Amino acid sequence: MSTHHRTRILAAALAALTLGGGIAGCSRAENAAAPAEQKSQGAAGEVRVGYFPNVTHAPALIGVKNGYFAKELGSTKLTTQTFNAGPEEVNALLGNSLDIAFIGSGPAINAFTKSKGAIQLVSGAVSGGAQLVVKPEIATPEQLTGKNIATPSLANTQDVALKKFIAEKKLPDVKITNLDNPKTFDAFKKGELDGGWLPEPWSSRLVLDAGAKVLLDEKTLWPEGKFPTTVVIVRSEFLQQHPETVTAILKGELAAIDWAKTNPAEAKKVVNGELKALAGSTLSEAVLDRAFSGIDLGIDPVASTFTQLAQDSVTAGVVKSAVDLKGFADFGPLNAVLKEQGKPGVNAPGLTK
Repeated sequence: MSTHHRTRILAAALAALTLGGGIAGCSRAENAAAPAEQKSQGAAGEVRVGYFPNVTHAPALIGVKNGYFAKELGSTKLTTQTFNAGPEEVNALLGNSLDIAFIGSGPAINAFTKSKGAIQLVSGAVSGGAQLVVKPEIATPEQLTGKNIATPSLANTQDVALKKFIAEKKLPDVKITNLDNPKTFDAFKKGELDGGWLPEPWSSRLVLDAGAKVLLDEKTLWPEGKFPTTVVIVRSEFLQQHPETVTAILKGELAAIDWAKTNPAEAKKVVNGELKALAGSTLSEAVLDRAFSGIDLGIDPVASTFTQLAQDSVTAGVVKSAVDLKGFADFGPLNAVLKEQGKPGVNAPGLTK
């Protein structure tokens, strides 16, 4: 039986984590080398999985609700925890209170960096589904000058994307406000914000429920419109000790994705129900349809984008130099599952050891 916990961490703690400050467990993780190779200890007694109550985390929401994870895990207990943004989830991973995380690509890179390689990318989950939405009177990027634009959290995936965009466009005096997505929605409706670079369903909510318009769809910035919005990462130590448990989660994720693609209407209902249970509100049919139309559920992590994503953090001013991502990915378990199911494997150019 899954248990759901709502995590709320003070904004100051989030900033401290992102900037390398003193959150408990951070200094220890930063100073520690990647764990030495360990022998498998068989299935774990418990696996702790984190994800967000967002449409962009649909594979996790469906995997939990429909029992796909539980089925593959067998006797292993599944404990779940929900987060609002990546830096909170990174904190949980580095503090060893989480084993596996569905998370944005930016925080995934940050977790690998801060842990000195003790976090591995093991799968994709969702691509697409992020937009810069603004007040209707803002017609060009240049008109963002002097405006107040929100992102979900300091140094999260959308925060990095917005800061990179501002830097490349050389836009002066753009204020960036980090807010939980529900607070961004409320603040925009009150006229306290001029827009936000947001993941689904929040970009759709601002457009359909609050009168915003799309200034930029992030898909237009990437080759073939593909960029990783949600990926799956795991603590290296857990992967080494319990590879079959990680494999079980990946099998459950694949089952959830396959079911969602075959049953799109039912998938939307399940996701909406989980949003109600976890976040206290449901989405209108129009918002759900728009949100799902902008995302692609799939285990492909779009690995070719990660070198650029690491460089984007530099351009955005989040870090001073791009991290070396060699050793970041371990797609062995995922490719074994894909081979077993007769599906093509995934490549990781420059990301494997």
